[in-house]
Amino acid sequence: MTGSSCVTANEVATNTNTDEQMSHHGAAADTVVILDFETTGLSPGEGDRGIEIGAVKIECGQVIGRFQELMYPGQRISGFIESHTGISNEMLAKARPCGEVMRDFSEFIQGFNLVAHNASFDKRFLDAEFSRVSIDYSGQFSCSMLAARRLCQHSPNHQLGSLVAYLNIPMDGVLHRALYDSEMAAKLWLVMLSSIKEQYGLSVIPFKLMQKLTKTPRHAVHALLKGCC
Repeated sequence: MTGSSCVTANEVATNTNTDEQMSHHGAAADTVVILDFETTGLSPGEGDRGIEIGAVKIECGQVIGRFQELMYPGQRISGFIESHTGISNEMLAKARPCGEVMRDFSEFIQGFNLVAHNASFDKRFLDAEFSRVSIDYSGQFSCSMLAARRLCQHSPNHQLGSLVAYLNIPMDGVLHRALYDSEMAAKLWLVMLSSIKEQYGLSVIPFKLMQKLTKTPRHAVHALLKGCC
């Protein structure tokens, strides 16, 4: 632990030495930012935008910060998105523009690797929103959904809600809001890490191992992890 206090929603953690922080934080899978976007649609390449970002910052398996904010996408959202997320056009009309929120979010994630459930979706939107305001980030991505497909092979499916139920992770809210989804994805991620540690006797799980796990065929997962003992 660095001694940083918990960051509440809409606050940004300040990093004083990002190069040192990346070299330290990038090593372990339990020191990451787990994020989630709510969006106007499925494809930033077709003009869809983010409407809410939520994220949980974890260091050594402990939550040390949270980030949540609605953001105005410059367009109205459909009735389907309103009913799916509970976010209305009226709410978004009062929100800051995407670019302003993304600048703050870039500071929040600086020096940390990133995790999302169905990470290819969230990475596309993060890359697109950052590109609009000429921002980059140094962390790498891993996917909790792909990890769960290898580690929770008997789950009925690998949607976030189904995995939470399958693993008996307590829920006290409703999915499809960005901060709550990132909170539940964080709990799922930590449960999977704990399971690996217990089963294979590992004290530390490198982030790169989790990245490799997500690309490993299901039948080869045991051999991969056993080889790390």
